Amino acid sequence: MDLGRADAVVWRNRALLVFDRVSVPVAVCDVYGQVVLANPAMAAECGSTPGRLRGRDVLELFRPQETGQVERIAEALRLRHRSRYQVSVRWRAPDGAERYGELTADPVSDTVDETPALLVMLRVQGECAPPGPQPPPVTPVEARVLALLAGGAGTAAAARELGLSKDGVTYHLRRLSARWNAANRTELVARAYALGVLGPGVWPPEARMPEAE
Repeated sequence: MDLGRADAVVWRNRALLVFDRVSVPVAVCDVYGQVVLANPAMAAECGSTPGRLRGRDVLELFRPQETGQVERIAEALRLRHRSRYQVSVRWRAPDGAERYGELTADPVSDTVDETPALLVMLRVQGECAPPGPQPPPVTPVEARVLALLAGGAGTAAAARELGLSKDGVTYHLRRLSARWNAANRTELVARAYALGVLGPGVWPPEARMPEAE
């Protein structure tokens, strides 16, 4: 091996050592976005190892939030433009959290005419708040009121069945009407079937909510 080639190997190994030690998630991709080389920080964001990321599509690992951004970048690369490109992305972290951030891609090559590789850096901007538990569409008492209504019971009959006053039944109906923006009792019953509060194909109508303890 001549001296020039030996020096090139030494500097390449040094560059790879620095690449691996950089705390910022970084990868080198081909012009089509397939990972050629990734550092441990980038692999950690995917819950993987650098070797296992090789050949993966970087835009499958980190989902673009605007397809228009990707299309513009692809067109610019096809025309051999050498600007810095940024893509807003989201991805699932190893701990299950949904993160969001920005991928920055810089075309790099030894000559202008050579097909460039992409030096891709990931900037983590934060985590999406996990969705809170969804409250049930109705309370158990409201579900029973709706079932009685669907079966044709009026306010007085529903009150007797449930051991409530007529004002108590009316109170629950008003709350449901306000919550669902329903104009009348017929609409309330229809909404209850649509939300699965009342089971279809069952007579007399039955509520799917558990009984109140």
